[in-house]
Amino acid sequence: MGYVADRWHKSRPAKGEAECGEHKGLVASKAHGNGKRWQARYDDPNGCEITSLHKTKTEAENEIVKQESAKQTGSWLDPKAGTITVEKYALETWLPAQNIIGRSVKEYKGALDRYLIPEWGNRQIRSIRPSEAGAWQQLLTSKYELSRSYPNRVARYVRGVFRLAVIDRVIAVSPFDGIKAPTLVQSDVYPPDIAEVQLLVEHAYKPLWAAMFEVDAQTGLRSGELRGMRLEKVDFLRRLYHVDEQVVYEAGKGLYLDKLKTGAGKRVLPLSQRTVDLLAAYVAAHPPATEGEWAGLIFRMPNRLPVGESTIDWALKQTCRYAKSPPRHMHDFRHHYASVLIAGGENPKVVQKRLGHKDVMTTLRVYAHLFAEAEEQTREVLDAAWAKPGETGAEKESPQQGGRIPESRRSKGALKQVSG
Repeated sequence: MGYVADRWHKSRPAKGEAECGEHKGLVASKAHGNGKRWQARYDDPNGCEITSLHKTKTEAENEIVKQESAKQTGSWLDPKAGTITVEKYALETWLPAQNIIGRSVKEYKGALDRYLIPEWGNRQIRSIRPSEAGAWQQLLTSKYELSRSYPNRVARYVRGVFRLAVIDRVIAVSPFDGIKAPTLVQSDVYPPDIAEVQLLVEHAYKPLWAAMFEVDAQTGLRSGELRGMRLEKVDFLRRLYHVDEQVVYEAGKGLYLDKLKTGAGKRVLPLSQRTVDLLAAYVAAHPPATEGEWAGLIFRMPNRLPVGESTIDWALKQTCRYAKSPPRHMHDFRHHYASVLIAGGENPKVVQKRLGHKDVMTTLRVYAHLFAEAEEQTREVLDAAWAKPGETGAEKESPQQGGRIPESRRSKGALKQVSG
């Protein structure tokens, strides 16, 4: 329990003495006679003494009651905790607490250095008001001219800083509470169709590029995942590929194999027979290294090093020119893969799993218009299911007769009434 002292307070521990509750020496208060004669003393939840000065005995007693009550309810905050600067807390506490890999740390820190620290870096974290939080979000577009998904992404990082500060009991409430995050603007994607993908594969000027383009269109792998494909991860018998690493580039470190950014990205991907045959033929013609850092790497440059991201992007750009097709990016092959699954009737959850998205909302946000385009297929499915023999010429078993049954619509059996 805390207590009030007039003119007296505990001195600071001498060097080598305990910091919390062990030093018992008493000295005259330097604040005596300066307007704040009464000192409130209480222990924090860890047993360390906290002191504060007040003008009257009543104020000091009320402070002790307030703090003791907060400890009982679990809402206690160290009065000095919120004095830490925004920069210090963001870089030294929040950033190390994120479960992210090296290059993501660089990305997060870059966003903080460019958009948060210049505005609030030297401010005490407890001093940021909700009105300032809302105004800061507006600066992302008005001052820093960010667009598309970037304002939402940067705001998500910064809002996370203050959310963690609340959890750490550094501040009582985040200034962003009640402030709507910037709208996440998601541009519609228009992936190449099968004919365009085949055209690009045909005009690829090296077997390496032709193989990588088609494998990407058949698997939907991210660029780093595609460039990091290793032979030991391919199960040719079961037609599966285990996705759990990727080739990344980091300044000062170069190209290296790294774990995926999220657990959702780690997945087992079913491969089509065409993809299995393509990989088998490519590996037979271009055997991977059997030892060294890049052992088993399927796609590599003539110097036996991995393919860089900018290198394959440039190769695709050149191929588009040769094919006289619209400019494309490697990510468009991933979009193509998703569009084929959606057109084939797979539900969003299956598409999410195949793409390695963190949650299904990401899938719906990116491909919402493609799911909308599948509305007519839904009508056909319903019409075929409810049609009587002879009506609409629909006596076929399925509107997709001859095609595969989407995974999301597989069934273990069906009931049928028979006459006795």
